[in-house]
Amino acid sequence: MNTIITIGRQFGSGGHEIGRLLAQELGIPCYDKELIVLAAQKSGMSPEVFSHVDETATSSFLYAVSAGSIPGSAYQPPQNLPLNDKLFITQTDLIRAKAKEGACVFVGRCADSILKDTAPILNVFVRADMPFRIARIMEAENCTEKAAADMIAKADKKRAKYYNFYTQKRWGAADSYDLVINNAKLGAEKAVQIIADYAKMIATD
Repeated sequence: MNTIITIGRQFGSGGHEIGRLLAQELGIPCYDKELIVLAAQKSGMSPEVFSHVDETATSSFLYAVSAGSIPGSAYQPPQNLPLNDKLFITQTDLIRAKAKEGACVFVGRCADSILKDTAPILNVFVRADMPFRIARIMEAENCTEKAAADMIAKADKKRAKYYNFYTQKRWGAADSYDLVINNAKLGAEKAVQIIADYAKMIATD
């Protein structure tokens, strides 16, 4: 199985968990927060500093990078760029490099757009009904229903802005992905099996 799998996700939908379980099922690496650590090591920055600006869009300069006019593997970001700009450029380079190593799972970070010329690739979006998401966030954060709903709205808005800016597609829209999964209806185990089967079917020799 040599398919690259990217997973976009609504906040609280369980997309991160599905990505981890999927990688375990297929015996391949999964990259999510690990990309922050790798980017920090490459840039000589602190992972804690980068984590505050992860998946945040700001600079129009980066449109050229995300569109592919400045190849990530050959471009070194200027030292005076904002931290989130440096992180995006470095993560773009890392995502391309990791994809060249073989099959793996990427969670978030516009990986589907960054790897748009990679084949075979399966782009997945994980969503869930709001009550399911609120319940998960309430349990994970030990917070009230209102606080959970506010966190979801804020995180989804941030992810949509980041994705829409760098990809010129719409975050969460069905035509931006190959497969959309409702985790509230399937559960993580069934979702993983569906994605794994799909990935194997489109794999090449």
